[in-house]
Amino acid sequence: MTAAAIERMSRVDTAWLRMDNDVNLMMIVGVWLLTPAIPLQALRERVGDKLLKYDRFRQKAVHDAMGAVWTEDAEFDLTRHVVPATLDIAPGETERQALQRLCGELAMTPLDPARPLWQFQLVEHYEGGSAMIARIHHCIGDGIALTSVMMSITDGGSNPPTRRRREKQVAEEGDWLTRAVLEPMTDLTVKAIGMYGNGVAKSLDMLANPQNLTGSVDMARTGFQVLSDVAALALMPDDSPTRLKGKPAGHKVVAWSEPLPLDHVKAVGKALGCSVNDVLLSCAAGAIGAWLESQGGNTEGQEIRAMVPVNLRPLDQAWKLGNRFGLAPLVLPIGIENPIERVYAVRQRMNSLKGSYQPLLAFGVLAMSGLFIKPVQDAVLGMFAKKATAVMTNVPGPAVPLKLCGSTLRQTMFWVPASGDIGVGVSILSYGGGVQFGLITDQRLCPEPQAIIDGFEPEFEALTLLTLMLPWGEEA
Repeated sequence: MTAAAIERMSRVDTAWLRMDNDVNLMMIVGVWLLTPAIPLQALRERVGDKLLKYDRFRQKAVHDAMGAVWTEDAEFDLTRHVVPATLDIAPGETERQALQRLCGELAMTPLDPARPLWQFQLVEHYEGGSAMIARIHHCIGDGIALTSVMMSITDGGSNPPTRRRREKQVAEEGDWLTRAVLEPMTDLTVKAIGMYGNGVAKSLDMLANPQNLTGSVDMARTGFQVLSDVAALALMPDDSPTRLKGKPAGHKVVAWSEPLPLDHVKAVGKALGCSVNDVLLSCAAGAIGAWLESQGGNTEGQEIRAMVPVNLRPLDQAWKLGNRFGLAPLVLPIGIENPIERVYAVRQRMNSLKGSYQPLLAFGVLAMSGLFIKPVQDAVLGMFAKKATAVMTNVPGPAVPLKLCGSTLRQTMFWVPASGDIGVGVSILSYGGGVQFGLITDQRLCPEPQAIIDGFEPEFEALTLLTLMLPWGEEA
């Protein structure tokens, strides 16, 4: 490897690279359903023409003493990354069930670490069209970034803007971290120190200036100082002990819903003075609670915590890839049966997170953990995992249906990976005038996530009906 061929991986991306474990792989898995069918060669030509304009998809990740670097794969072969797939449909299975089973298996099938960390598999014949399964390691980018980049391979998709010199981009990372993490903290320094301990200032300074770390002993010492700085996380109450909280087995199962009309969701939200997110998260909480009750659990008064990614980048810079998001803990009131009461409870919890610096602090923790040896990183991230049952993300997609190689992208869904021992990932995606609910679970904790998915639309219908029954007018 020549010096010119090496690009230092950011600290946050390094953390995601090393976050894989026996029960969770840090891959974002998505599926595109296309009508009519497209041939494999057409997909390869489109990917080669569009996606490979992004350097990251021709680079492999190489670990070194300082973390990891990106370097060009001298033996890059597109046919390794865009491959055919066939559905092995078991007796009694539908095509969709077979596709869901394949997606679950691929979610726990590692990508080749000696090659760029992505792969597309094309089922050429699926429900009268085709299905493309995409797997991209989280170290390449977050959901917002990857959604932007994936749109580039659709018909009429734009190329990435002309990039500036790589060396300048690497140098800018520290500046961005300073602006995003340190400067917003300036006016809240006293409050931050009061909440998190005096070590937070030193830790954030180390985040912006890692060159001040003089060796492995200092790095280890500072790593455990970060543990102390975020010890406040341990003060959060544990989640309710539902059957969704436990040690995963490492076998994934996925499911997704049919789209709900986004206009209907907006109308209900407007009528109740709530956001679209409030409505969707409330329906998700209701579906999860109803499933737990059906399994013999008692959810009365219970809540579960979901770690919700918060975007920290301007949307017009999503094409730059990488991970620039923080995490905020959202409490889902699964024990509230009344849909109206539940949606207002969700709204109150969402409002309490607005203006919070928790996502920035979480980003700082992730960045710091990328500097340290894996045991320290695992200890830091384990604090997040112990306090959450699920990871939940909401990604906005294009408002109008797109085309790929002349075929209509009729439906799309992705599944968010979970870190540590978290066994549930909830995904909400808007696309083409609809909004969908996706779920990935560990088979030991929830062997049939479709049962939860199937409760999502009835929860929305119940909320809609009660909304229509409320008294309206000035007096109300």
